[in-house]
Amino acid sequence: MSGHSKWHNIRLKKQKVDLVRGKLFSKLAREIAVAAKEGGGDPDGNPRLRTAIDHGREAGMPNDNIQRAVQRGAGGAEGATFETILYEGYAPGGVAVLVEVLTDNRNRAASDIRNLFTRYGGSLGGAGSVSWMFDRQGIITVDRSKAKEDDVLSTALEAGAEDIRTSGDVYEIVTSPEQFFKVKQAMERARLPIASADITMVPKSTVRVEGKDAQQVLRLMEALEEHDDVQHAYANFDIPDEILQQVG
Repeated sequence: MSGHSKWHNIRLKKQKVDLVRGKLFSKLAREIAVAAKEGGGDPDGNPRLRTAIDHGREAGMPNDNIQRAVQRGAGGAEGATFETILYEGYAPGGVAVLVEVLTDNRNRAASDIRNLFTRYGGSLGGAGSVSWMFDRQGIITVDRSKAKEDDVLSTALEAGAEDIRTSGDVYEIVTSPEQFFKVKQAMERARLPIASADITMVPKSTVRVEGKDAQQVLRLMEALEEHDDVQHAYANFDIPDEILQQVG
């Protein structure tokens, strides 16, 4: 899991670059609007919307932008109609890849995603081809240098966390999607410094890749995440630290 966790941290750094380019706010606003449209504009009763709003705030998205996105979705404002699509495929080395897309043009998105897989040595598969290799889980990370292990363990477990593990310079708290917000709120009340919090797709096992395959896998992941329609891209690779550091 180490390669997967390190890539998650590298992604957070890359988001700052996306923010400068204005791409991150656009993706976040789209996710907020679609979440509000599908589940209503009340974040207390709409977990997907609550997660999207939290991500917006963590990225520094202005409250006015967040509220406009919620109103646009919940109010059914006229404009492009977006749909959520899950694409599945393989990267070089047999790495499984899941791609969550929000798009207003299914045909364009399918063509673009297929072309990206092909360009970087992968192949797009059918529905269900790799999704069984992942579990949806809540992952909350806490900076190890800013929190005592006993405090993290007791707070998280009492709130309903499934597991706590050490990964590099952070503690990783694993929850079910249903318990995610309860555990996160308990961590916040205990004033534990949350570095990141998300409901994500976690691989059940990882595939070790090195050399050219590793470079191709990371190029594919970068290309997918930079695509305007892609909200999230997940993979089950385990790549040597020195290659991840080059990318980071």
